[in-house]
Amino acid sequence: MDAAPTISTQGLTRRFGELVAVDDVNLRVAPGQFFGFLGPNGAGKSTTIKMLTGLLAPTAGRIEILGVDLANNPVEVKRQIGVVPEGMALFGRLTGAEFLNFAGRMYGLERGTAAKRTAELLDLTQLADQPKKLVADYSHGMQKKLALAAAVIHGPKVLFLDEPFEGVDAIASGTLKSMLQRMIARGATIFLTSHVLEIVERLCSHVAIIHQGRLVAQGSLEELRAGVEAQPSDGRSQPSSGEKLTLEQIFLRTVGGSSRSEQELSWLG
Repeated sequence: MDAAPTISTQGLTRRFGELVAVDDVNLRVAPGQFFGFLGPNGAGKSTTIKMLTGLLAPTAGRIEILGVDLANNPVEVKRQIGVVPEGMALFGRLTGAEFLNFAGRMYGLERGTAAKRTAELLDLTQLADQPKKLVADYSHGMQKKLALAAAVIHGPKVLFLDEPFEGVDAIASGTLKSMLQRMIARGATIFLTSHVLEIVERLCSHVAIIHQGRLVAQGSLEELRAGVEAQPSDGRSQPSSGEKLTLEQIFLRTVGGSSRSEQELSWLG
């Protein structure tokens, strides 16, 4: 028997006036999966994450996280998840250590445990060398690392990441990827959105693609690849003989972006 999903939605919908940003989305993410959630700009990715993490109420539909109904038990769910949202939501007038200690205490950690984990996370993310520096004076990449540290300080069972590698240098990116892989090895579930498809392909075992608010593909990379290869092809975005379709090729074939990418501008000849 399949294990109960860690993340499950039924008929998830969000409207903003006449605009249907997310339209009848049914997601299923199994325990321990590194799950990539992809889509073009404006497809509904960030709106979906905001609903999954309780930051935005759905217009219709049901969300269960770790088997718990989010609408009925939001605090119980939020105790067990970590979130790096699109805007990061950091407190600029605190130091990095103060912010992490605050996050740990808010999640219910003992004072000593919060302090110990704060020191470990600052060292891991290479933020420990300027202890008096305020978060407002951090670079964008430093703030991303701090936001991720705050999201994992309580050892969440589920981690939601909205563009976590944006603006992060290659060294720090490698450190963060290693940390995320260790979380997966220990049984956590990670839900990632990113426009960098190479990162998603390297990290994620399963992927869903949203387009114009609707879920158009969901499954393992091999299942998505087999589905696309079985479709009639117009000859574009094809791999060389013997090579597998890349995630970029799967994505473009699924959302119909290949023809537009080949348009030319007259003045760039």
